[in-house]
Amino acid sequence: MGCRMKFRLYVKDLDESLDRLTRLHSRYLSHFVSKTRSAVKKSFQYLQGKSLEKGDGTMCSYARNVPGCNNQSLTHFVSDSPWEHEPVLDHIQCDVTQYIGDRRNGALHVDESCFPKQGNDSVGVQRQYCGRLGKIANCQVGVFLGYNNGPYRTLIDERLYLPREWTEDQRRRTKCGVPDDVVFKSKIELAWEMILHAKKNHVPFGWIGMDCFYGKDVCLRDQINKTGMLYIADVRCDTLMWIEHPEIMVPKRKEGARGRTPTRRKAVGVDPVHAEDLREQLDHSQWHRVFIRDTERRELWSVMAMVRVFPVVEGLPGEECWLIIRRDDGNDEVKYQLSNAPLDTGLQRFAQMSGSRYWIERAFEDGKGIAGLADYQVRSWTGWHHHMTMTLLAMLYILMLTMDLGEKADFLTVQDVKEILEVIMPKRTVTRQELLDLILGKHKARESARRSHHRRNK
Repeated sequence: MGCRMKFRLYVKDLDESLDRLTRLHSRYLSHFVSKTRSAVKKSFQYLQGKSLEKGDGTMCSYARNVPGCNNQSLTHFVSDSPWEHEPVLDHIQCDVTQYIGDRRNGALHVDESCFPKQGNDSVGVQRQYCGRLGKIANCQVGVFLGYNNGPYRTLIDERLYLPREWTEDQRRRTKCGVPDDVVFKSKIELAWEMILHAKKNHVPFGWIGMDCFYGKDVCLRDQINKTGMLYIADVRCDTLMWIEHPEIMVPKRKEGARGRTPTRRKAVGVDPVHAEDLREQLDHSQWHRVFIRDTERRELWSVMAMVRVFPVVEGLPGEECWLIIRRDDGNDEVKYQLSNAPLDTGLQRFAQMSGSRYWIERAFEDGKGIAGLADYQVRSWTGWHHHMTMTLLAMLYILMLTMDLGEKADFLTVQDVKEILEVIMPKRTVTRQELLDLILGKHKARESARRSHHRRNK
């Protein structure tokens, strides 16, 4: 299995990569210009700093890597410069639509990322659940909207979650520059707001994916369903549901019983079951083996089952939907998902939808490991949004470069692109030819590993 690896990258391709960044940035120039000031130069330097940084990025390290700037000017750009971040995000969504937008195969994904912080001065920071640490900790929480079309993925929108205590604390609001019109919104409300905004911007997508925190929210699923959009939502294994719609009635008052006469409707006759218990009841014929995606070493296959169910909503059956149960080869973990996909949805379509969440998790890895998503030292409302917006712009450039260079080199990874950026920009440490030789060696190793896995699978 497998075809011969393609590798047609040349030095001129790397030279053109820097021109791509210049051309991309030139389309965004108007966003960084006000009536009295221009932040165009600093915006480009900030992007360069993100592309060159190998560890935890700071303004000082950006300034060391990028000629002609200093940490004070970059700090002013991200924390105090008056440019508005919303038009930049809208422009990013427009470009993502142009590059990888697809009304059937594209997908939106809502997720959050937590940023551990010390002290109480950073905007929105307080003790709350931090997914990054897996416990309650002092942190900020950002809610993000991602987009993927197959392996091509990036983040396209962001919101800072401001706890209710923060919205009611005028002293801290003023200190961090929180606008007067900002009110408390739950994470679910922020996610729904971004979904509607992407739809308003005509971002094309076939479905919306979400993890268990957002997937368990009945209101969010219902809102998506009522607006005619599709969702596939991760849920916990103990999610309750019925296979058949139970009888709904107001229980009769028992003879001689004290208290009020029952008026509330209840489901009677059949008790709901947990998703994991339902899995044990499935017949062997209900399970199907299906291809999910290619990985760097092998093809990923899974066994999947799809069952029509009625999730429990406040003790009553909710809208009928699909329960998707999936277990990947070589992995004991079982995934449970709910979806409002049509009745005639095919197995391969479910596999595509179910497996797409992997790519948005990779997008967060790209953002944190390569674009500096979590590397910031700003404390203000403006600084947080400016940093995140510039991170999403850097991720867009990495996506575009990965696609363009990927046409000439199979198995090109985002990490490969990061190493290219470290060479084509100032402060070079190796020559372009040395870089090409390095990437070619990595590609050969990947191809060899993939062929080896295919031979064993045969």
